[in-house]
Amino acid sequence: MTNYALTVTCPTTRGIVGSIGTFLADNGCNITDSAQFDDAQTNQFFTRISFASEDGASIQDLTDAFQPIAEKFGMEYNFIDEAIATKVIIMVSRFGHCLNDLLYRWRIGALNIDIVGVISNHMEYQKVVVNNDIPFHYIRVTKENKAEAEAEQMRIVEETGAELIVLARYMQVLSDEMCRKMSGRIINIHHSFLPSFKGANPYKQAFQRGVKLIGATSHYVTADLDEGPIIEQDIIRVTHAQSPEDYVSLGRDVESQVLARAIHAHINKRVFMNEDKTVVFPASPGSFASQRMG
Repeated sequence: MTNYALTVTCPTTRGIVGSIGTFLADNGCNITDSAQFDDAQTNQFFTRISFASEDGASIQDLTDAFQPIAEKFGMEYNFIDEAIATKVIIMVSRFGHCLNDLLYRWRIGALNIDIVGVISNHMEYQKVVVNNDIPFHYIRVTKENKAEAEAEQMRIVEETGAELIVLARYMQVLSDEMCRKMSGRIINIHHSFLPSFKGANPYKQAFQRGVKLIGATSHYVTADLDEGPIIEQDIIRVTHAQSPEDYVSLGRDVESQVLARAIHAHINKRVFMNEDKTVVFPASPGSFASQRMG
C-alpha cells in the first residue's frame, strides 16, 4: 500500500465530502485520517484527507480520474505522496539556534525534508553545515549589491529545485520581487508574538514594558514586512525577576519550536491560504514520529 494525501479548496456547497469519499472508495483507497473546515466568512471549504491506495493507484491515475469532480465543485486540489521529502533551502545570519534545531530534526527524520543547501550572509555556520554534508553558500549582502545577491540566491533555489525557503533568523529584508516570485514558499520566524513589539529589539521592548509572556511567530513572507499570513505561534511565561538576557535565552527555545512546527505543517500540506489568514489542520497520526535516534 502507498500512503497519499488529498488537499482540496473550493466554494462551500453540499455534497463535497460525500463525492470525495465515494471517489476514493471506488478507486481502491481507504481513508486513514481527515480534517475539514467550512469558513462562513469567506464561503470557502477546505479539507485534507490521508488515505492508503490499496489497489496500487498512482498519483497521476488519481489526479486524472478526479478531474470531473474537481470541475463540478470548482476545486483547487492536489494529490500528494506523503513519503516524498520536500526540498528546502535554509537561510541564516548570525543566530544559529533555529538552524541547529532544524539540522537535528532533519538528521533524525522528525522533519521529512531534504535540505539542499544553506545560504548565509556570514561564515559562522559554514563548518556545522558542511559537516552535515550539506552545501553551504556564502553570499555577502550590502546595500550596493542586494539585487545581485538575491539573483544569486534565486539561482541556487532554482538549480537545487528547492520547494521551500526557510528564513532561520536570516536578518535581511527580501525584495518585493523575491517575495512575489516565491509567494507561499518562504517561511520566516519572527522573534516576538506578532503583532506586538515589532522592530530590531522586541525582547528589550518587552522587558521595558514588564510583560509576563514572550513568544514567537512563524509566518509566510510577503512584501509587507512581518505581515504575512501566520502559520504557528507560541508563548512562554516570564516574571519581573528575569533579565533581558533571560528573555533572549527563553525566546530562542520558543522560536526553534515554532519554526519547526510551521515547517512540519507546510511540508505535510496542512496549511491552506484563506485570504490574509491560514487554515492549519492538525497533524495526522504518526507524522511526528522520528525515524531514528540522535
